[in-house]
Formats: sequence, C-alpha cells, structure tokens
Amino acid sequence: MTSSPASSSRTGARPTMKDVAAAAGVGLKTVSRVVNGESGVTPEMAARVRAAIETLGFRRNDSARLLRTGRTASVALLLEDISDPFSSALSRAVEQVAAAEGCLLFTGSSGEDPARERELALAFCARRVDGLVVVPAGDDHRYLLPEIESGTPVVFLDRPGTGIAADAVLSDNAGGARAGTAHLIAHGHRRIGYIGDLPAIHTAAERARGHREALAAAGLPVDERLIDCGPTDRARVAAAVRRLTTGPDAVTALFTANNRITLAALHHLPATDRPAVVGFDDLELADLLTPALTVVAQDPTALGALAARRLFDRLAGDTTPPAHLEIPTLLIPRGSGETPPPHRS
Repeated sequence: MTSSPASSSRTGARPTMKDVAAAAGVGLKTVSRVVNGESGVTPEMAARVRAAIETLGFRRNDSARLLRTGRTASVALLLEDISDPFSSALSRAVEQVAAAEGCLLFTGSSGEDPARERELALAFCARRVDGLVVVPAGDDHRYLLPEIESGTPVVFLDRPGTGIAADAVLSDNAGGARAGTAHLIAHGHRRIGYIGDLPAIHTAAERARGHREALAAAGLPVDERLIDCGPTDRARVAAAVRRLTTGPDAVTALFTANNRITLAALHHLPATDRPAVVGFDDLELADLLTPALTVVAQDPTALGALAARRLFDRLAGDTTPPAHLEIPTLLIPRGSGETPPPHRS
C-alpha cells in the first residue's frame, strides 16, 4: 500500500524540514528559504513546499531559530490586571504592533504585587523573550539590570521604573487632573473633594499634584481635609464619599482619580444634592448615565502602541538615552462635571 505524505515522517515524531523536502521533492535549502520567507524560490516550488508543510503539519523549530539568530521573535507584556478594561486596551495595542513585527506576545498580570511582578518578569526573561514591556507594581526595578545589560530591552508603561534608567511611556497624569479640577472650578465650584489612589503609586501622586496645582492656580486654598487617598476598594471609597458629601461643610464637587474609584463613588453618591463629578479614566457606558459622566480620558491604545514601537526601536539598534515619553489626556464634558454648585461663592 502506498503511504500518504503525512505518513512519510517518522511515526510519533514531529515532522522536520527534511520530511518536508522529501514530500515536496525539493532540496533542504529550498524548504529553509520558504519557511524563513527568503527570496530565491520560484512561485511553483514555494507552493509545493507550502502544500507539504500543510499536509505534514510541520512547525518551525524556534529553539533552532534562537541558536541561529539569538532572537525568539517573542516579546512579553506585564500588566497590573488583564481583566481591567484599561489593561486590556494596552494589551491589544502592544499585540498589534508585535504582530506587525512578526512577533508573538506573552502577557501576564502582577495583580499590583511587586513579588509577582519580579517573578513573572524574570520568568519571561528565562524563556528568552526579545524584550519586555512592564506596567510596574514594585518600587525597585534594579533586578532587571542584568537583563538589560545582557541585551534585553525594557520599556515601562503607564508608570516609570525605579532605580533603573529605562524608557517609560506615560500619560500626562498631572496635566489631566489639573484640567479636570480646573473644569470644576470654571463651573463655580470651590469646595472640591478629591478621592485618589495610594500616594506611593506614581500615577496617583501625579494626579494629586495636578489637582493641587489647579487649586493654587485659581487662588484657592488646598484643604487637605478634602483630599482622601488610599486603597481603591469600595468600602474605603464609600467612606470617603460619605465623609466628603455630608454635613454642613459638604463638597459641591468630586474629582475621582481613576476608573475603579469613580465606579465605587457613583454607587454611593447621595440621592439628593448630588455633587458634580469629574472622573479620571473613561468608562464604558459613561455617556448613558444620568447625567452622563464627564471624564479625563487617557488613550491606552496610543500608550500601548508607543511603548511597543519604542521596544522594537531598541531591538532594531536604537541606542539613544532612555526617555520618558508622554501621551496627552483629553477632557470630555458630558454633563456630570458641568452641574453648578447650589450656591455660587
């Protein structure tokens, strides 16, 4: 009985380029050129090789590629939480750039745990990814110095790395918070509550700085009693909302400094005399709320794409000094931030 091309390779073994060459009736060098996208093969011969590859189920050995070129055609992205919409948009943008470069993207979530960040980053490096994009959770990234010195470029995203000179792609956090608070001031608000994340987080510190700068620029005192920063869990945010929006000295407006805080705050706003609200980060269906939510929007697609392009520039040989690259934010007025205070001061 005549065997089919699929049975011509060794039983139980992965088909090799030799098997493909035998099935296609061509030389090994011809198969190598087709597999690696090189020129010098006629269309007819390339079609025979591809047909044999399809029939045999041949897959290129990337371990052999690593030995030959020193590159794995893979990069890694380390996020805070892949389930978060902002992180998902970052991942999609990085993946699109990587795909255009012919690279596979590996992704992991640190869960804001510095130990998990380090574990994942070094695990990706142990698997010889060509480069890393990292949304940092920790505050000491010197553990990556040996990887950078050995030729693995690292680009930080959303927050800069610490203890290390490396590229970082960031949003204009201070400028965005400044614009959001100034927007509330322009609509007559003088007592503006600010609910932020943990001050040790770079983005949180920058947004709090922008808020204070907007107050100072308007000649308003910075009342630290109206600034409430801490974990983003709902219980803490609910307590902050209640404290800031009740009593004789209740605020007339709230600036909520990230999407998780905004969502938690919206659940606990008072039923009457609701304050004006501006949130940092856009939310899905924000325009369907009543009133629709005014936000300072980041551009995660631009952030992820720029970080990925910076990484591939480094892989292509760019040796310019590390830089912090900043993406602007955008204030989107929709109604909630334009509500005037009950009594203008």
